[in-house]
Amino acid sequence: MQLSEMKVGSRGQIKSLKPCEKGYRQRLISLGLLPGTEFVVSRIAPLGDPIEITVRGFALSLRKNEASIIQIEAVETACI
Repeated sequence: MQLSEMKVGSRGQIKSLKPCEKGYRQRLISLGLLPGTEFVVSRIAPLGDPIEITVRGFALSLRKNEASIIQIEAVETACI
């Protein structure tokens, strides 16, 4: 699944990072986007670019082409 397919308020978990430019991949890793990390889609711009996620307590905006290297899995939230 791709980040661009998710809706505002959706929860997800990073499964892996696709191979890409080494510098950009390292930048994402240094920001805490590691496999197993959970996030919430906070906002999506009117034209769908950029997408803001909340991860590890901070907001991070990613353009669609930047987010395309992140493989994610939707996380179901339990109803109480």
